[in-house]
Amino acid sequence: MRKKGDTMFRAVIVEDEYPILDLMKVLIGRNSDYTIVGAFTSPLEALASLPELKPDVIFIDVEMPKMNGLELAGRVHKLMESTEIVFTTAYKNYALEAFEVSALDYILKPVTMGAIKRVTERLVKRLGTAAPLERQVTGPTICCFGGFDVRNAAGQPIHFRTRRAEELFAYFLCHPGRYISKWKLTDLLWPEMEEERGASNLHNTLYLLKKVLKENDFGMSIQKVNDGYVLEAGSKEYDVLIFQRLQNLSAEGRIEGDQAEQLCALYRGPLFEGKPYLWKISLEEAYFKQYTALIRWLAARDLASRNSGKAEERLEAYLAHYPLQEEMLQLLFDIYSKHGKKEKIIRLYENFEAAYRKELGLEPSGEMKNRAAAYLG
Repeated sequence: MRKKGDTMFRAVIVEDEYPILDLMKVLIGRNSDYTIVGAFTSPLEALASLPELKPDVIFIDVEMPKMNGLELAGRVHKLMESTEIVFTTAYKNYALEAFEVSALDYILKPVTMGAIKRVTERLVKRLGTAAPLERQVTGPTICCFGGFDVRNAAGQPIHFRTRRAEELFAYFLCHPGRYISKWKLTDLLWPEMEEERGASNLHNTLYLLKKVLKENDFGMSIQKVNDGYVLEAGSKEYDVLIFQRLQNLSAEGRIEGDQAEQLCALYRGPLFEGKPYLWKISLEEAYFKQYTALIRWLAARDLASRNSGKAEERLEAYLAHYPLQEEMLQLLFDIYSKHGKKEKIIRLYENFEAAYRKELGLEPSGEMKNRAAAYLG
């Protein structure tokens, strides 16, 4: 358990689906308030390990076979009363039940960095500490896929003085080492503004951005070149930069399996997900198509080598981001059916149906429903 002066919360994750478990490990691991001491797909294995692991908090998936999350939470409380419970679920109707078993919080899937931050704040208030939490110094970090997360060396989120400064940084990150004219930038950020006023705003925004980069030792610089600017990334590595580098190899058909794996690991969701940047639309679509092609290629390679379990994991991870992609849905139905996993077929179709209603406000076609039913016949 966490003692006075400890620097992190000891966390355990229990999630029966490997892709979601991996995503949880990434999201919680990126928050330096936590150290992950255990991650399990089996509730029984998790329960047996808790006395040794002594977690401060346990993240529990509600919808699990054999022992659901609510039952597991009840047994955890009997075993380790001071361990906090956080439920993860795709269904809002579990909220009341969660708080009936004294849960600290519940998170609706898909899990986000913002939800993890909220849990952290509640943990700090609930458990308390005499001294502020210390942070591990790992250098500033930048994540552009699945949101826009920029942190300093201490792991604290960096807040830009203005939304335009944040957006300008995002644009530079997508075009490292490229000359961008000041007129393109002003049209991009202030399209309705007169040239002179737009140029003045750009000058002020660049000043704020350069100040943030310098104060946080990013090792990056924005250089003025003639009538424009260039972001010099230096030795700084971040997801979009690495993705672009390997993407060129993929386009030339020279990408290796381990490089394709790295690209898929970097892709944690749409580019700058949740940000209203109009200019990102074409880039987002291109990255999505590339990610889809890589998953398709890797899954086909897995199936050819009779590693259907790995192909299954890849497709589940993909559909966690894009639940309405029917081509990948069909591939996963085929794998589940081949191995007699009827329960997973039912859950997969239910997730698809729920996403269809939520995102499109419609019911899935009768053809899709019949297709899923055919696998169960």
